[in-house]
Amino acid sequence: MKMEKATVVFNIIGYVLITILTVLCLLPFVLIVSGSFTPEIEIVKAGFKLIPETFSLDAYKAAFSNPKQIFDGYRVTIMITVIGTIVGLFLTSMGGFVLSRKDFKYRDQLSFFIYFTTLFSGGLIPWYILITKHLDLKDTYLALILPSLLSAWNIILMKNFMKSIPDSIVESAKIDGAGEFTIFLKLILPLSGPGLATIGLFMSLGYWNDWFLANLFITSESHYPLQFLLYKILASAAVLKTNVAGNLSPDFQPPAETLKMAAAVIATGPIVFLYPFVQRFFVKGLTIGAVKG
Repeated sequence: MKMEKATVVFNIIGYVLITILTVLCLLPFVLIVSGSFTPEIEIVKAGFKLIPETFSLDAYKAAFSNPKQIFDGYRVTIMITVIGTIVGLFLTSMGGFVLSRKDFKYRDQLSFFIYFTTLFSGGLIPWYILITKHLDLKDTYLALILPSLLSAWNIILMKNFMKSIPDSIVESAKIDGAGEFTIFLKLILPLSGPGLATIGLFMSLGYWNDWFLANLFITSESHYPLQFLLYKILASAAVLKTNVAGNLSPDFQPPAETLKMAAAVIATGPIVFLYPFVQRFFVKGLTIGAVKG
């Protein structure tokens, strides 16, 4: 079908703008990867370049000079990300399912209560006392999982998405004798794939990038997640005093700027590769939730 000239011009302009924005978004990441493979002295003299003149693995040798420490960080981060995302998705979807049901008498009051928590909070100190003193979760993996398990925003988003599922599906299941939990598990969850993928991506990114909870509650190095481990390495006043530099030969000058770039690649690489697999669900889930809301 032949398109009008105005449509063709609009498409051309749109594609050009999207291409430019895509390149601008990719440039920082390419610069980080390139900087991580650049010798420290070259960055000091000439600054960062998209294509390094000299290829160097010094930054990665420094980061992995104590590989057990890095692998333990990966293990902890992967564990809390997987467990937190799965459990959080299950609880969030149950909350969204209940709030989306028109036959739930108190759904408006409960929705307001959940929304109210986004406006006010008890503060950092009472929250810290609750986690450490009353729940006794200091220096445990649960301290890294429980605080981020539920989010008011995620519950509201899930509720709006589940509103798009026809009520006739639930009614027909009830006629066949299905209970509420059976309806939720066998009908609602399979139809909520885009919404679950969207919220799952939010939650997994949150768990993967979190270092603040570890900074507050974790004292054992074996419990350090990857982000907090890299934060401690990079925040050290003198690289030579860190565990990374302690394993290097005396005649080696530890990298500083390149180590930051390598740490960023180590921390973000796996989660970047995950995004393409859920991107199509991510867009569909946000669109449906926004329109229905």
